[in-house]
Amino acid sequence: MDKEIIKIPELKGEVKDLVEEAEKVYWDNFDSEAWFGRCIFLSWYCERGTCTFCFRSVTKHQIKHAKQARRSLASVLAEAMMIRGFGWRIEFLTGGYGICDDAELIRYTKLVSQIIKQPMWVNLGEIGTNLLDELKPYVTGIVSSIETLNPELHQKVCPDKPIAPYVKMIKEASKKGFKQGMTIIIGLGEKKEDFSLLKEFISKNEIERLTIYALRPVKGTPFENGPDPLDVTWWTAKTRIAFPKIEIIVGSAAYRLPELNLVLRAGANAITKLPATNMFNTKKGKEVEEQVKLANRKFISKFSCKDVKKAINWKEMLKGVELTPEEKEEVMQTLNNYLENMDKKSVEE
Repeated sequence: MDKEIIKIPELKGEVKDLVEEAEKVYWDNFDSEAWFGRCIFLSWYCERGTCTFCFRSVTKHQIKHAKQARRSLASVLAEAMMIRGFGWRIEFLTGGYGICDDAELIRYTKLVSQIIKQPMWVNLGEIGTNLLDELKPYVTGIVSSIETLNPELHQKVCPDKPIAPYVKMIKEASKKGFKQGMTIIIGLGEKKEDFSLLKEFISKNEIERLTIYALRPVKGTPFENGPDPLDVTWWTAKTRIAFPKIEIIVGSAAYRLPELNLVLRAGANAITKLPATNMFNTKKGKEVEEQVKLANRKFISKFSCKDVKKAINWKEMLKGVELTPEEKEEVMQTLNNYLENMDKKSVEE
């Protein structure tokens, strides 16, 4: 499996030229701000569970039943509070296929929106027309998990998640006024020639936000190694040059931190997929902040904070949120558990 990346890879040749060009394109279109995007998972369950890179494809014995794999409402809302409090942003609200019924999805989405005080992005698979209508007050954009646009590779790694239904959803959601986003994964076996497929898809479907994930190998899957950081940087830079105004978010890992400043220099607006609650107030959390600084960017999200319980008026966030007094109490208790662990890590460091 992957080893930790301990130093920033050297830029040279084609990727160096691309980064220099992408960096200029970025600064011509955006300011210095960068942020951390946090995905809120509603469940670890997926009724399909056959994507060959995903942990769900090798842990089916643990996630056979949607209700048993679902997170509590309190933990979801406590996470939303931390996202707001620490200047993170919601990457998207997500979960596998078949996680719960539409009424539950709508309530989760509504409550999270009330906490963060704005609509959000969601990544919930192929969303039907009726559910799109119900989500409209709380959702700004729909994310499609495309993963790879190489048709042969897609059939191999996502055998039960075809692209065509996503395209249909994109068209329907666009008509209803939703913004469109998509995800791809680098490290599945794609080739640089496949960039033309990505470019065509983004243009044709008017994609406004792209999340580029560096593959994180899962034990038991066919993948043993993630991509070279320079490959992730290459795809980021190529996308930024081709689409000067698109929002690009790059997903990394705690053992890949030296690549963060490279992808930011290559034109990414933000970073994601870091275990932020575990890293908060640790050396690695502070390294995240340092990597952003190395890219000459202003990090508006926090990965460290003194006295996390008193730094923010947490109870104020629940005012106006449509919860029972009992639910609010449970949310606050769950939040306090998170915050206590963060303070403990700070002491240990």
